[in-house]
Amino acid sequence: MKRRELIAGFGALGIFGAGAAYQTGALDSVLREEEDDYIEPVDVTRFAAPGSTEGTETIPEEGRVTYLALFATWCGTCASKMEPLGEAAEQVDDDVQFVSMTNEALGQSTTEEDVINWWEEHDGNWPVTHDADLELEMQVGARGVPYSAVIDADNRLVWSDAGYKDTDEILDAIDGAR
Repeated sequence: MKRRELIAGFGALGIFGAGAAYQTGALDSVLREEEDDYIEPVDVTRFAAPGSTEGTETIPEEGRVTYLALFATWCGTCASKMEPLGEAAEQVDDDVQFVSMTNEALGQSTTEEDVINWWEEHDGNWPVTHDADLELEMQVGARGVPYSAVIDADNRLVWSDAGYKDTDEILDAIDGAR
């Protein structure tokens, strides 16, 4: 094999590997470090539901720690996570913006009424929102639900994780951002 072909082969392999790392999320932490983890505030729609008034909400709200819980009404793990979320929401102070968010395509298979009914059935009692454009979810690196993120008072992503979280895990993540 000629030297040029060998170099070209290694170059192609490197590009392929970098693409695979990007696609699987392996580069997320590296990219976040370069961006310094800043989360650009996004205005999202807030549902009229228990603990939530109709309107818009800016997430994250600068000057407050934000706990963001991403969910979907079809997700069984999301439903089981509602009890610990409720317990945590009751224990946080006003210096924490505690909010849940769905990105479901409203008006297709799920309606706003479906989300509100699900919220009521699962005893939600804190702000519940909708990120129709996935802006915030993309910024925190969410790749599914349930997904949780904590953003500090300077709008920096300080913690995120997928899956079920109990009350202590939620409160510990919030305390770590203070």
